[in-house]
Amino acid sequence: MSGLRAETFPEAAVRDRARTGTAAAFPPLEDYGHALFGAAVSGTGSVSGSGSAVSASGVVSDELDAARLVPPVFVPERLEKLIDLAREPLHGDVDLTTSVGGFASALPVYLSAFGSTQVASADLGVAASAQAGALGVPVVVGENVVPVNGYGRLADGGGRSLLARIRAYADAVPDGLGGVVVQQSTEDADAEVWNLVYSDPSARPLLESGRLGFELKVGQGAKPGLGGMTVVDAADTRRLSEQFALEPVFDPATGRVLRCASPGTFTEEILRQQVRLMRNNFPRARVWVKLPPGRDVAAAAAIAWAAGADAVTVDGAEGGSGWAPAAFLAGVGLPLAECLRRIGPPDGCLLVSGRVWEGLRAVKCLAAGAGAVGLGRAALIAVDEDPRAGLVRLVECLALELRMLISALGKYRVSALSPEDLWSPTGWAVPARDRLGAVR
Repeated sequence: MSGLRAETFPEAAVRDRARTGTAAAFPPLEDYGHALFGAAVSGTGSVSGSGSAVSASGVVSDELDAARLVPPVFVPERLEKLIDLAREPLHGDVDLTTSVGGFASALPVYLSAFGSTQVASADLGVAASAQAGALGVPVVVGENVVPVNGYGRLADGGGRSLLARIRAYADAVPDGLGGVVVQQSTEDADAEVWNLVYSDPSARPLLESGRLGFELKVGQGAKPGLGGMTVVDAADTRRLSEQFALEPVFDPATGRVLRCASPGTFTEEILRQQVRLMRNNFPRARVWVKLPPGRDVAAAAAIAWAAGADAVTVDGAEGGSGWAPAAFLAGVGLPLAECLRRIGPPDGCLLVSGRVWEGLRAVKCLAAGAGAVGLGRAALIAVDEDPRAGLVRLVECLALELRMLISALGKYRVSALSPEDLWSPTGWAVPARDRLGAVR
């Protein structure tokens, strides 16, 4: 372990899953036959596989935590499955394979964008990519990796480079599954990142097999309205001064400064034309659009889909793993539940992230309209716990929970989930929207 911490996240439970895998989906085995189990008292938090209450982690609960999955009494889809199998269906009969933004995926899961932050730029970014490849799920390489760490075609950036992550993924992914999505910010555009990847012989196998995509970054959950931020030392300050804004917000004695990327400027027409430009310039790549949890998220998603985006990814305000101002972490951006409500039944593939680490929250998101969920902090913690198999074990545990939960709802495909499977104490009514998708 590197000493990585996540004090506002159920870190202990994630590390437990990274070590023990599917067993962590259940209470401690030593309690079997010696303890009585039941739902936690309202307000005390839910019990994780390690037996710890979520509230004990310091994580503030939200509407998705308060919502419940509600299995029906009558299960006609189970009857259809029974007839198909000629036996009673079990949770192992749930098919988790799905399409994630145009890529075939073994699970309704993708690895969220890790950019040029120090945590992901070290070995964790490459290790996470390799394990995501082995799992057969798509991975997003985040912003500013090339401007900060280099592309990696020669010796620039070494194992921290963009190409190192792509190679680690491509070497591990099974044939016919997964995909690599390269995110681009304003500074990435200046460095012509998409052109570099699209023309690189190293990426050709992914391109020719239909497993390469590009993601336009409009914003993110951790700091909506701001660009990427990292802390850099004096050596990097000199190297990056022509590409980024550098602010001396810290004690000069530390020798460290704040590196700020621009957020980019978008209007309805700029977004529409950007998506069309991506489709025209990179016709063999999938097109994704990353949106922040803004108040007009529904309108932005509708415009992106109408322009031809294969997927729209949305971070809730709970999402994000990088450096951000405390005020933004505490009170800027819509919660993921509200983003899902405002978007309503999506017009295309909707991918979401925001404190997802286990099957229950994942299925709630899928029932509310998402096509897949992203693992961000959970993935980094799991890889930090075990760089060779921590993420694999975490996802195997999540997959077991997905199968059990979806089966309990009387369904056997991810696409069969719907808002009817979800109950919220505040209701789950979708607000009326105007012709551009804005909430009225």
